[in-house]
Amino acid sequence: MAVKPNILVTRRWPAVVEQKLAETYNVELNRSDRPLSPSDFREAIGRFDAVLPTVTDKIGPEALDVPRAQTKILANYGVGFNHIDVDTAARRGIAITNTPDVLSECTADLAMTLMLMVARRAGDGERELRAGNWTGWRPTHLVGTKVSGKTLGIIGFGRIGQQMARRAHFGFGMDIVVYNRSAVDPAVLAQYNARQVDTIETLLPQCDFVSLHCPGGAENRNMINSARLDLMKEDAFLINTARGEVVNESALAQALMFDTIGGAALDVFEAEPRINPMLAQCDNLVMLPHLGSATREAREAMGFRVLDNLNDFFEGAAPRDLVA
Repeated sequence: MAVKPNILVTRRWPAVVEQKLAETYNVELNRSDRPLSPSDFREAIGRFDAVLPTVTDKIGPEALDVPRAQTKILANYGVGFNHIDVDTAARRGIAITNTPDVLSECTADLAMTLMLMVARRAGDGERELRAGNWTGWRPTHLVGTKVSGKTLGIIGFGRIGQQMARRAHFGFGMDIVVYNRSAVDPAVLAQYNARQVDTIETLLPQCDFVSLHCPGGAENRNMINSARLDLMKEDAFLINTARGEVVNESALAQALMFDTIGGAALDVFEAEPRINPMLAQCDNLVMLPHLGSATREAREAMGFRVLDNLNDFFEGAAPRDLVA
């Protein structure tokens, strides 16, 4: 690259990644670390050669309404890219990349954390201790649910779903039932002694825990609705580390309030960072603020994966993680 391309990083990234980016590119950082508005994006797309967004950046038609875009690539920091209007970006001649692989293990770790927390009522115990209300051990205090040996349903059996199966099967002896849009290689299923079913409706009644690892977007919006929640066992638990929009939050709150399921644990929400007030009223719900990839190792690896895609693109090669 004879001339360094001009790059905008829309949120603060790990310092080691920002430093590495600055060695190769003319980088402008969003030092306020606030989400950019559509007008901010229009200005950026008209001025920068590349924009590096994250899941918090809503890049819809309004944000992409730039007749002469200077930006040639949106190198997304994250796996999911349903926050970007792919069709409009394509019409503007803008490529899109993401960062698969590097966060699968950490996101699966977090899903296991949520499953254990909600099953063993860890959130309840934490709140009780901090409020100074613990009166000591007693046989009926905060009795939860055993995880080992139970049946786990996994909806979406890509990289993260398979890492979840590995932890659940080998770590906790869980039976694994899988729903995936396409057929999973039998050899892959055999690794976890898993079986695939044809519909979500078939999966739900069989499972003590259901963990979501499917893509977001319009196709999967409200995938988990009141009708499907009614198919779950009364003592079953729902875990979502995928995307907030795949769960109808009002229907989930109703199921939790009326104890038609055992509980739920969420790391993602439909209107992040706003939380549905109905959810906040549910004691049998564990909530975390989108921490799936929030380890130093994963967040740095995500940044370096973006850098790899940028280097490919500006050196004239096809980026390794081109999605559109």
